[in-house]
Amino acid sequence: MAARVSDSLILRTYPLKESDLIVSFLTRDQGKLRGVAKRARRPKSPFGSGLERLSHVKMYYFQRETRELVSLDSCELIHSQFNLASDYAAGVALDFIAEVSEQLLPPAEPSERFFRLVLAVLDYLRTVESEGLWQAVSYFLLWAVKLSGFLPELMVSAESGEIAEEMLHTPVAQLAPRVWTRETAADLRRVLVRGIEEHIERRLITLPLLESAAG
Repeated sequence: MAARVSDSLILRTYPLKESDLIVSFLTRDQGKLRGVAKRARRPKSPFGSGLERLSHVKMYYFQRETRELVSLDSCELIHSQFNLASDYAAGVALDFIAEVSEQLLPPAEPSERFFRLVLAVLDYLRTVESEGLWQAVSYFLLWAVKLSGFLPELMVSAESGEIAEEMLHTPVAQLAPRVWTRETAADLRRVLVRGIEEHIERRLITLPLLESAAG
């Protein structure tokens, strides 16, 4: 059983037994992993507050090739999103980013660009006012579907198409401020969200499901 240390972002946690957690986390070097954090729900946990949603941590864990779940030992908190989460709109944005990452990323497939994308968007969110929030979310969404290997045909207005083209060539921190209307930001997000939904639905459609639907 090999000991590892990975720069990581926490995506989601699930309760396990009385004091343990199952943790889904995105690593810079190994992609998305899931592991068991024993005693993580106890007051004197070796994980502290490091397992909060989208916390940036240095994760220490043990991995066996024959097991799907790794064994989490401890973590060091690098950056918390606590200040962002205290704002309702920013908290919704964090939930959205974590959920999209959880659903789109396959297990154990390295994607440093996706990892850097999430870090860049989080850094940007900590520096902008609420009016810049959804610009960053739309930027994340566009790049998330591109880095995941699919990008739906953008049947959007000309202005939304220009915004998408700019986002694909400009770092999030350098995007020009815009006043987005329903015909721009919402237009672009609607198409991308539907693309994600169709991508996830295809993974859920299995032969037994089709047979039960036909019956």
